[in-house]
Amino acid sequence: MSETWWRGAAIYQVYLRSFADGNGDGVGDLAGLRARLPYLSDLGVDAIWLNPWYPSPMADGGYDVADYRDIEPLFGTLAEAEAFIREAHDAGIKTIIDVVPNHGSDQQEWFVRAVAAGPGSPERERFWFADGRGDQPPNDWQSIFGGPAWTQVPDGQWYLHLFAPEQPDFNWSNPDVAEEFHDVLRFWFDRGVDGIRIDSAAVLIKDFTSVVESYTDHDGVHDIYRGWRAVADEYDNRMLVGEVWLPDQERFALYLRPDELHTAFNFDFLACPWEPMALRKSIDTTLATHQPVNAPATWVLSNHDVTRPVTKYGRADTSFDHADRKHGMPSDPVLGMRRARAAALLAMALPGSMYIYQGEELGLPEVEDIPGHLRQDPIWTRSGHTDPGRDGCRVPLPWSGTEPPFGYSTGMPWLPMPPEWGPLTAETQAGDPGSMLSLYRDALRVRRALGGDGTMSWLDTPEAVLAFTRDTGLTCVVNLSPTPVPLPPHTEVLLTSSPLQTDLLPPDTTAWLRTP
Repeated sequence: MSETWWRGAAIYQVYLRSFADGNGDGVGDLAGLRARLPYLSDLGVDAIWLNPWYPSPMADGGYDVADYRDIEPLFGTLAEAEAFIREAHDAGIKTIIDVVPNHGSDQQEWFVRAVAAGPGSPERERFWFADGRGDQPPNDWQSIFGGPAWTQVPDGQWYLHLFAPEQPDFNWSNPDVAEEFHDVLRFWFDRGVDGIRIDSAAVLIKDFTSVVESYTDHDGVHDIYRGWRAVADEYDNRMLVGEVWLPDQERFALYLRPDELHTAFNFDFLACPWEPMALRKSIDTTLATHQPVNAPATWVLSNHDVTRPVTKYGRADTSFDHADRKHGMPSDPVLGMRRARAAALLAMALPGSMYIYQGEELGLPEVEDIPGHLRQDPIWTRSGHTDPGRDGCRVPLPWSGTEPPFGYSTGMPWLPMPPEWGPLTAETQAGDPGSMLSLYRDALRVRRALGGDGTMSWLDTPEAVLAFTRDTGLTCVVNLSPTPVPLPPHTEVLLTSSPLQTDLLPPDTTAWLRTP
């Protein structure tokens, strides 16, 4: 793969707890992942991105990291992680890991020492400790997960946590913090990791002079990532991808300057409704944003934090918003599956890299009926049990069989699996040429030859039809109208998300064509 492999790669996101359990304790692990590498190789992905695999109390699914240089015992050992990286490389697959720079765990050694050291100590300077206002916190900032963003320690001071109380924020104005994370990057690059996904990349710098919360996209964050880029450039062929949620595309592009991140997630496309003008605007804006900094676009339909596409696209409102996940909104599973298939082919045809969240290739729906006492997302408790949170997209994968745990584990899965998932198992779908899994395998095979990085040009079409040609010779046509439409001139139909009606493209269907 080229020295800029990330520009057109198909990258598969593994949420390790829910991927495959190799030891029967109900929690996914490295043994399960290593055993399923042939599945990912057959799927046709170029890289695997793993959510945090570090030692963690799991207050936030591993995003509360206690040790950035080891592996959570539930998942395996550091030696197993190193073996996985080698085995993935042998299969032609790169490895990307999550690094969480905004916050650690309240059980991390640094924080434990900081609490013990007391006010004014150098240990506390690595975090945001402050005196309160009488018996109140230093300010009225609220946590992203709900409730106050400050928690008090026994000596009376308070510490900042933008997320859960178990996730104290690092003070990035302290040089110890930058030095620590540079060392963490080198630790994993030295072990063969090919890329780093940066969690909550835009929120590291805080402005406490502001009355309201002021921590997103401050200019100082760019100096941090220039330092990270310098570390990555010490190695061959390494990449950085940021989780950057910003509505301002000009500000977003600043993270992609040549001395900062290589790529960043395109959440505008993920959140976009299944509407022709909205999709076209999102695509055009994305490409226009990336072109001046010569960065590749990324295309994302789902991840471990958002509603699964089959459920989202089956709703009357097909957009996504973290502030309103539309829990409980009715969803038509047949329509949702049809649109999810069409959206997958659209996303994979666009120029740039493509991220696939585990289970997306199986057409898994959001699980919305998890009993409250089994939910584990801190959003559920922090919201006073009013927001179910993100567990619904984190339910373990069904691999085989006709009843739970569907080959995922020999034990009780950490989240319950719907008994009706039998037809969605990887085993069942592998033998069905019309399944979602077969569609993804076929699409990734064609994409490797005719997709990836490059350019595109729109074709003239009716308003509710999107069609474009790629510099590779691929033409993609998406019918978002309520009636079938004729295909443009072509020499071959390479792939369709739903069967054609003679020479007509049905509603909510995407076709890949070879054109003269």
